[in-house]
Amino acid sequence: MIRALTNALMREADAYTIGGLGVSSEALMARAGAAIAEETEKIAAENGAYSVLVVCGTGNNGGDGYVAAEILRKKFAVKVYAVGGNLSDDCRREKSRYGGCFVASLQRCDIVLDCIFGTGLSRGVTGEISEIIEKINSMGSIIVSADIPSGLSGDGGQILGCAVHADYTVAVAEYKTGMFLGDGLDCCGKIIKKDIGIVCPREDYCRIYEDEDVSVFFPVRKRNTHKGSYGRALLAAGCAKYPGAAALSLQAALKSGCGYTSLCTDEKIRYQIAARYPQAIYCGDIDMRSDCIAVGMGCGVTNELYGQIKELLHGYNGVLLIDADGLNTLAKFGADVLRNASCRVIITPHVKEFSRLTGMGINEIIKNPVEVCSEYAKSIGAVVVLKGAGTVISDGSRTAINVRGSTALAKGGSGDMLSGFICGTAARGIPPFEAAVAGCYVLGMSAEISSAQKTDYCATAKDIINNLHFSVMRLTQKK
Repeated sequence: MIRALTNALMREADAYTIGGLGVSSEALMARAGAAIAEETEKIAAENGAYSVLVVCGTGNNGGDGYVAAEILRKKFAVKVYAVGGNLSDDCRREKSRYGGCFVASLQRCDIVLDCIFGTGLSRGVTGEISEIIEKINSMGSIIVSADIPSGLSGDGGQILGCAVHADYTVAVAEYKTGMFLGDGLDCCGKIIKKDIGIVCPREDYCRIYEDEDVSVFFPVRKRNTHKGSYGRALLAAGCAKYPGAAALSLQAALKSGCGYTSLCTDEKIRYQIAARYPQAIYCGDIDMRSDCIAVGMGCGVTNELYGQIKELLHGYNGVLLIDADGLNTLAKFGADVLRNASCRVIITPHVKEFSRLTGMGINEIIKNPVEVCSEYAKSIGAVVVLKGAGTVISDGSRTAINVRGSTALAKGGSGDMLSGFICGTAARGIPPFEAAVAGCYVLGMSAEISSAQKTDYCATAKDIINNLHFSVMRLTQKK
């Protein structure tokens, strides 16, 4: 399991290491610069590179760059381009210690070491710095970013005006949440974490699950079991306009490992789907005995649906997953009913649905998705799955980021499949937070397999569903 820190938590770790453990900022900068230099040397060796241009900003990221430049110049042809402006004390000290040469303009080289901005950047990049970053991106050199690509938000991964598109990012001390969210997945390239002795004093950092972590949600099944051993999942999905939502969520649930899978939908849809999936149970009313119920996928936004959700929230005692039109219905008729539910709740909004549900602006959400997701989950006592290129999953006390997936998921039906798979996973007894993590991970892995087979352009929802078993096989083989 990988951990990732927000900017605020990283600042707290820095302060604790300096103030609580007595490690000086000078010592930490020396370690950071040495770590960056070490990885740059390895990258140079792998690529047959010799000339290195270090672009140093005026803050601590620039100071790290000067330390790295001083180390690298003993083995490589190193030049430094110094960005103008007022230097921090640590940066000024390390610049004075650098004994190599400076250049007055950006010059073509084998490697550009980007040390302009770190995670402290909070404003949009404009003017001369913007031009420098654009030039770095267009030089054709191998780009190595120190700690995080300059111009990328360390919290939400959004590009702040413009950003370096790195081939490699040397994450100093810890991974940053912005590396796995928004544009971070496109800007960071290969990420290499380097420990420099900074200690995080808290445990409420983001978790990024890996195969070994998710495999525990798919335990070895005993022979002496039956369908009743693996729970009951029910999907309330679909309407005349959106019959596909019912079919996709059903197919995904059928591959989740639960014992019984039921579909509650319009009568006409039931007859259409039953012939294709006879292993499911079809009904006109919701069975409250179900272990997990997922509602809202392709249902349409109606007052009738709102009444159904209210009844479930305050009369059902299993796990209730609300998605798509269920969320839009809550946004229209009143989301306060989510509070004080009798059941355990999972909601799975994308950013626009989350905005409608909470009243928050989209920019406010993407600026710090970890914080807003966690706070909302805590306020309603539910698991929130905030879907995106990097999906944030939180129950208010624990937060995870799912990074598995591909743009094959950027098509209609992906959310329906996710809801179905999470529903079936929760039905077989996996707790809501863990079921959400497992569902996002397995569907993302299946999308990656589908993209490798048919490209991101051509892979369809059907392909992703057809590859779910390969994802689960990979996880179960980890045991």
